[in-house]
Amino acid sequence: MRISTKVEYGLAALADIAIYSEKGAVVPASDISERQSISQKYLEQILVTLKHAGFIKAHKGSGGGYSLSRSAEKVTMSEILNALDDSILADSISRENESDIRDQINSCFWNRVDTNFRKLAETVTLADFIAGCKGRESVWDMYVI
Repeated sequence: MRISTKVEYGLAALADIAIYSEKGAVVPASDISERQSISQKYLEQILVTLKHAGFIKAHKGSGGGYSLSRSAEKVTMSEILNALDDSILADSISRENESDIRDQINSCFWNRVDTNFRKLAETVTLADFIAGCKGRESVWDMYVI
């Protein structure tokens, strides 16, 4: 499965905001850009998408940045994926007269993979995703002095 950079960076940006705004802080786009190695210009486009989808809110001014609009426990991965790229969780196209082997493969295998992926994305929350990242990556616990 191929995931676009928009989806990859969007997930990283949203996770970054969720982690660094846990205690009510506002997260500047420049900090996200630096931590996640995403160009500032591209990140701003992604943040607009996330804002329009209702995941984040923008805070203007000298101490401005972004924070979550709702708690990470209430945001599912399926919502995020659909906002960033609505084709990832799209229903597979089924044909009535499946006659060749490719149609059989789609029906017997890929459609099942798609169904299970959608079910997983509907049950995993942003909080679950972050907890998994924190458990695997020591970078979340690093402090720069």
